[in-house]
Amino acid sequence: MKKALLACCLLPSLVFADDKVEQMTSAIEADVIKWRHHLHQNPELSNREFKTAAYIAEHLRGLGLPVQTGIAKTGVVAVLDSGRPGPVVALRADIDGLPVPEQNDLPWKSTVRGEFEGKDVPVMHACGHDTHTAMLMGVAQILTSMKDQLHGKVKFIFQPAEEGAPAGERGGAEVMVEEGVLKNPDVDVIFGVHISSNTDIGTINYRPGGIMAAVDPFKIVVKGKQAHGAYPWFSVDPVTTAAQIITGLQTIVSRELTLVDDGAVITIGSIHGGVRSNIIPNEVELVGTIRTLNKAARDHIYEALPRKANAIAESMRASVDVTLPLDYNYPITYNDPELTAKMLPTLERSGKVQLVNATTGAEDFSFFQEQVPGLYMFVGGKPLDVDKKDAPAHHTPEFYVDDAGMPTGIKLLTNLTLDYMKANK
Repeated sequence: MKKALLACCLLPSLVFADDKVEQMTSAIEADVIKWRHHLHQNPELSNREFKTAAYIAEHLRGLGLPVQTGIAKTGVVAVLDSGRPGPVVALRADIDGLPVPEQNDLPWKSTVRGEFEGKDVPVMHACGHDTHTAMLMGVAQILTSMKDQLHGKVKFIFQPAEEGAPAGERGGAEVMVEEGVLKNPDVDVIFGVHISSNTDIGTINYRPGGIMAAVDPFKIVVKGKQAHGAYPWFSVDPVTTAAQIITGLQTIVSRELTLVDDGAVITIGSIHGGVRSNIIPNEVELVGTIRTLNKAARDHIYEALPRKANAIAESMRASVDVTLPLDYNYPITYNDPELTAKMLPTLERSGKVQLVNATTGAEDFSFFQEQVPGLYMFVGGKPLDVDKKDAPAHHTPEFYVDDAGMPTGIKLLTNLTLDYMKANK
């Protein structure tokens, strides 16, 4: 009864706020699209987002916000202070592109090239970070214009290197946290969105608890003895040993984890060894990734992977060097269940809401969630007339999300900020 009464009493003000947010989103939509197209045409790789950062900073300064740059190398942060007591709400967007050649025939397609691992490569926003950045620029503009209705502060975090820092470097959310991005002022809660190419425009996907997997890259170097391919009995063959290891690693998931509870993936994505058909090489290198959706499964694989690799290698008279994690790793993207439940009405007012299963994709937004309660959601970018099976996948040359998906993300982040502040002022 009391809950129903509270909802009734709050409804008129919430409807008024919704109408205003809707109107303001519509008013800036053309600008948001312009920003998105500029960012899409000018993508930059992780830890190299210098022009992108300058573009964002110029916009934020134009709103009258104090801006910090150079955080985690190319990150940009601005704080909107209402001048009234209340919580500190952080909103985050990632800003980096990928070494992918764009194949879409768009007036604003990317033809940019960059350097990745010492090679000249095409660069594309093949995961929608251009839309994330443009949406948060729009949210900053709306909330700044509503400053007199806020209680507390809003911290706008534009994060570099979500896709992973270049070899030999560090970056992304983990470094931003280390450099104090959640401090001064201390953040109480953080919200983030990711656009989805296979989710209908206007739809918001959410899940309490783990929504995206932990990621742990690894490398296994299989060491044997070189010999002529015509005389394999003189060798300790690292190629056949590597093949046995690849097969054996799959039994960790299929035979050691409780699959009804522990979603997990072990994938080998790279194999290097040998120079020609008739030489058995001294060694073979395997590089792969582990994805897990709970800590128990992650801990188990950390123990099992080197155990399996070493045992199989020994049985083949070879040896292995296992590096786990290889160069970076992300925790589970974990939506605080209590926060998710409290903010669910806001999601439902901002779009069509779907409770979804967890995905084995990963997100370094998880580093923020390790420090403060956080909520990470997906917003649809697929045109309604495109069948889901025909929607292009993320990280591919054909990746595409429609501009029309961005207003839902803008309204969602704006409403989450307003509602959280109102409930916690």
